[in-house]
Amino acid sequence: QVQLVESGGGSVQSGGSLRLSCAASSSTSRPYCMGWFRQPPGKEREGVAFIDTGGYISYADSVKGRFTITQGDAKKTIDLQMNDLKPEDTAMYFCVADYRFCRVGLRWYELEYWGRGTQVTVSS
Repeated sequence: QVQLVESGGGSVQSGGSLRLSCAASSSTSRPYCMGWFRQPPGKEREGVAFIDTGGYISYADSVKGRFTITQGDAKKTIDLQMNDLKPEDTAMYFCVADYRFCRVGLRWYELEYWGRGTQVTVSS
């Protein structure tokens, strides 16, 4: 069981930046990977960026070069630095975790643990 809490969402103009954070907690020492999904209004949830249990990082093509995912030393927190934001980045952003794997390309229902989400709105 992994509990996740996101923070850092907000509103920004096109070209601006935001930094999202996620704090994880678990009652066991079993390792888990973490990452971010997002859901634009009226669209399906999509993977954004992930760090697997081996430390491998993957990004969606749409955010490469603009977003950076980082993990704290204790591996209980992750951040998502979002630069050069675009209106199409507007979405609810969810922190996710799983004991098996995390990578871009997974469907949302393949990830076991989810935070409640934080809203990011980018204006033209």
